Amino acid sequence: MRDTLVLNASFEPLSTVSMNRAVVLVLQDKAVVEQSHPELLVRAAAVELPVPRVIRLCRFVRVPFRKHAPWSRRGVLARDQHRCAYCGRRATTVDHVVPRSQGGGDTWLNTVASCAEDNHRKAARTPDEAGMPLLRKPFVPSPADAMLLSLGARQREALPEWLGRSA
Repeated sequence: MRDTLVLNASFEPLSTVSMNRAVVLVLQDKAVVEQSHPELLVRAAAVELPVPRVIRLCRFVRVPFRKHAPWSRRGVLARDQHRCAYCGRRATTVDHVVPRSQGGGDTWLNTVASCAEDNHRKAARTPDEAGMPLLRKPFVPSPADAMLLSLGARQREALPEWLGRSA
């Protein structure tokens, strides 16, 4: 199912929702479509609506300030664009830079996307111990960056320039 970016009334990214939820918000006049898929339509008996790619809420929603995005395996894979930090091939798993057995934890700066082969080859060693240098350093994405990364490359490319620049 396609994800739709939800903007606050002030145009700040809030979250992503399923296409179905986005359509419901628009039909209930709680949101307006800011950008839609050019050729896709949702049709019902009395309604025809372009499939929303970006919607904006009609009323401002106060959100508590969050300095960092919460860590998740899915977030690490999205941050690293599903590319292995050791060889650059397609990544399917997450590797701990400092292994959990050596005191490393589930944090943005201690985890990278990895292919299964390199994850197995590195085992419970640091990249230096295994002779496997990182191609790029892990970083902590902002909450807005994490949300935009979760949309996927194909959808990010289609977002308005003013919105996609932070990703």
